[in-house]
Amino acid sequence: MMAALRNRNGGCPWDLEQDFKSIAPYTIEEAYEVVDAIDRGNMADLREELGDLLLQPVYHAQMASEDGLFDLHDVIHDITAKMIARHPHVFGDTDAADAEAVNKIWDERKAAENKDKGDGQNKSKLDGVTLGLPALLRAQKLQKKAAKVGFEWRSLNDVYVKIDEELAEFKEALEGGKQDEISDELGDILLNIVNLARMNGVNAEEALRNASNKFERRFKGIENDLKKENQRIEDASLDTMMHLWRMQKAKERKSAT
Repeated sequence: MMAALRNRNGGCPWDLEQDFKSIAPYTIEEAYEVVDAIDRGNMADLREELGDLLLQPVYHAQMASEDGLFDLHDVIHDITAKMIARHPHVFGDTDAADAEAVNKIWDERKAAENKDKGDGQNKSKLDGVTLGLPALLRAQKLQKKAAKVGFEWRSLNDVYVKIDEELAEFKEALEGGKQDEISDELGDILLNIVNLARMNGVNAEEALRNASNKFERRFKGIENDLKKENQRIEDASLDTMMHLWRMQKAKERKSAT
């Protein structure tokens, strides 16, 4: 099907105009739509979105095959070989008692692969974290890599102290009124909040996504409550909206029990 869409003789004009760079945003978008379907618990949507996501590697592989680089079979072969090599506790004679042991094996195998490819020379321990990741996720991955070599806070209390320090510097930047300094200090606060999440086993990206979903759900609840009273949210006072917000929280807590 993909080859037909890309066929110069009778294929789709839009598909024929695409290249790796133009398709890349769709690849990212489809991955997020899969996550959205999972968050909503909608299995019918998940089935559809997984299909949309599956189309992406097929699309990229087809374009690569047209240039004689590789094809879809090469992609599947490589990832299969990689997964077998990195799971000797399943496909070999190595033992792994728990997830921590599995992670250690994974890191060791990955490091060995990089060494074989010559990637271990003059490389930073932070290499391999792509710039294309969402900011919170990238920050957490960078911190995790740094922590593996001992660059880590000794305790959570150290993180709390650092956050307080960064908050104080942010307030100073606000008083100075320089936007670049304000942005820089706010970034430092966020980076340390990510550290706090990581050290407590929380995925910062997922936590913020869930919080945003919760905010959206409660705000829409306020809108619906006001509509029932024939009121527009634009005409409601802040006190009224905050009262309705607290009611939304109470409803959620009640339904959770």
